[in-house]
Amino acid sequence: MSIEARKHTHISVAIENSVSFETISAGFEDVLVYHDSIPDLNLSDIKTDLKFLKKDISAPIMIDSITGGFTGAEKINKKLAGAAEKENIPFSLGSQRAMIEKPALSYTYKVRDVAPSIPIVGNIGIANLSNELIGKLESALKEIDADALAIHLNPIQEAIQKEGDTYFKHKFDLIDEVCEKIDVPVIIKEVGHGMSIETLKKLEKTKAQFINIAGAGGTSWAKIERLRNNSLSSAFDEDGIPTVVSLVFAKKYTSKKLIASGGVRNGIEIAKSICLGAELGAAAIPFLRAYYSNSVTSLIRQWKSELKNFMFTRNINDIKSLRKLKPKLVGNTKELVDAHIRL
Repeated sequence: MSIEARKHTHISVAIENSVSFETISAGFEDVLVYHDSIPDLNLSDIKTDLKFLKKDISAPIMIDSITGGFTGAEKINKKLAGAAEKENIPFSLGSQRAMIEKPALSYTYKVRDVAPSIPIVGNIGIANLSNELIGKLESALKEIDADALAIHLNPIQEAIQKEGDTYFKHKFDLIDEVCEKIDVPVIIKEVGHGMSIETLKKLEKTKAQFINIAGAGGTSWAKIERLRNNSLSSAFDEDGIPTVVSLVFAKKYTSKKLIASGGVRNGIEIAKSICLGAELGAAAIPFLRAYYSNSVTSLIRQWKSELKNFMFTRNINDIKSLRKLKPKLVGNTKELVDAHIRL
């Protein structure tokens, strides 16, 4: 199957089926940040603005990597990016491998005409990295006027995918080469199966500036590939490290700036991610579904409102103060974390 057909099928499968983890929760229900019944401020005092990739944004919310590379992807990307521009939040594109291999598909990634001022994040898979491709990355990023590049890690997806690239040996060594050869910051991201302590320790040694832990609890790419391939094996559908566990690990074992994604589904979970050390929270599937229901802008505004209400009821008036709150972990999440580290 061609890259274009595969990318189109990914979108169809994600929209038409239940592709979320069923037995693994992202863990936000186990993050307690007690409210203050007498906040000494007004709701109108709450400010959620901050800087990301040297640009001012209105809230720590990002539309994470979704698509690009097939006819019709440009409509999805432009509508999502246009809503992100309207609400002044970052937008991340899907893998640019398709446009690098087939320049005629570049138009499906170009959104600057509808999103001139917000941070735009480009994307490539670590499995696709090679000296030849790295040489083409800079021009690909300039073509979409990207503010950063996300390098995604997806070994489970590649292993299950019929057309998967499972040659991962020495690919880690290419991360710093990318960092040195392109002019924008690099974000290392999972695709929804989380990051272990061992992975994070390796990433700490790289020149990447950000880590998007993309934990388990949201969309299972193993499940998407199984459904796409009509496979009978569901062994990896529920394989991964929960988002909150991965985020706590990342805060403990790296000094990188962090992004939380993987099962983030509302403004409260954005707020809890910030309390746990993330710069911002991100999601993909909720915004893709909102695209099809013509409700992207309203969903962003809903999450912003939930974030503000959370901050108001915690007597916090800005993101800097939100970062200083000390959440408590309970339940299964605490057990998983305590099995490895002590907070």
